[in-house]
Amino acid sequence: MTSNELGNASTNQSFNLWYHPLYTDGIHVEARFPRERYQILLNRLKDSEQFHMFAIREPRQISKDSLLLAHDSTYVDEFLEQKLSDKEMRRIGLTPWTPKMIDRTLCLTGGALEATIHAVEYGGITGNMAGGTHHAHRDFGSGYCIFNDLAISAMYAIEKLGVKRVAILDLDVHQGDGTATILSNEARTRTISVHCSTNFPFRKSISDFDLPVEPKAGDELFMEKVREAVELCLDFQPDLVLYQAGVDGLEQDHLGKLCVTREGMQERNQYVFEKMLQNRIPTVIFMGGGYSKPIEHSLDSFYDLFIDASIWNNRWS
Repeated sequence: MTSNELGNASTNQSFNLWYHPLYTDGIHVEARFPRERYQILLNRLKDSEQFHMFAIREPRQISKDSLLLAHDSTYVDEFLEQKLSDKEMRRIGLTPWTPKMIDRTLCLTGGALEATIHAVEYGGITGNMAGGTHHAHRDFGSGYCIFNDLAISAMYAIEKLGVKRVAILDLDVHQGDGTATILSNEARTRTISVHCSTNFPFRKSISDFDLPVEPKAGDELFMEKVREAVELCLDFQPDLVLYQAGVDGLEQDHLGKLCVTREGMQERNQYVFEKMLQNRIPTVIFMGGGYSKPIEHSLDSFYDLFIDASIWNNRWS
């Protein structure tokens, strides 16, 4: 086992999950964001009976060339050189920014990319314990998102790994507006977004398929849209699925309005994993949003997400 791996040493058969301490430490303690959720979640996973099925991997920083697969060079340079305006930083959020914000962002996006590479090479389910930054557009960031790890990973898989078709299955409560705009003219990808109809972003982009859900829908109506989204995903016959698995549709989440229960979220995840396993489609989990008060409700669903992922991944062998 190398120094950047925890859990099961057989990393090809294990559920490979990328994590870095900067996911928490790179966010200022005064920021309006639940920065502690990453460290708490890792500790809970370590205490689980299923942790022997995990391989926790520490990501390297993503390269500038990889960022440019989905982002404008001027925007990338201004971020890396700390030249974004106050207005641009406020639009992103996570303020006040710490000196570690650049390193955090590059590690977070690197984790998504490494999880994608592993899924393409070995199959099964992989994940990044952060990310799902679907509000980042080609030339600006928004809604806690600086670079769009979903779009970058999709284009890297196509351009560098020889993948023919990538489906982005976005089941976070917020529309994947940045992903939709970046990939709008890319025929080798399909963007599918299930989201609350009245939630942020209030000016929606146009995904390949948008499946809005009315507020207070609850589990049954939510799952109807999830099943429809998965069918649209499978109809595309993708070689890879990037799964934005935000849990901010929970009934306790103050940024979501869908009133989905913990059991409903677990049903969603298991349905996705089952269908991808049946069709042998490698799947990458992007953690997405979760902002419940108290944060324990979001953590419960994130815990379920990754525990279930480890169980379904084990069934690939």
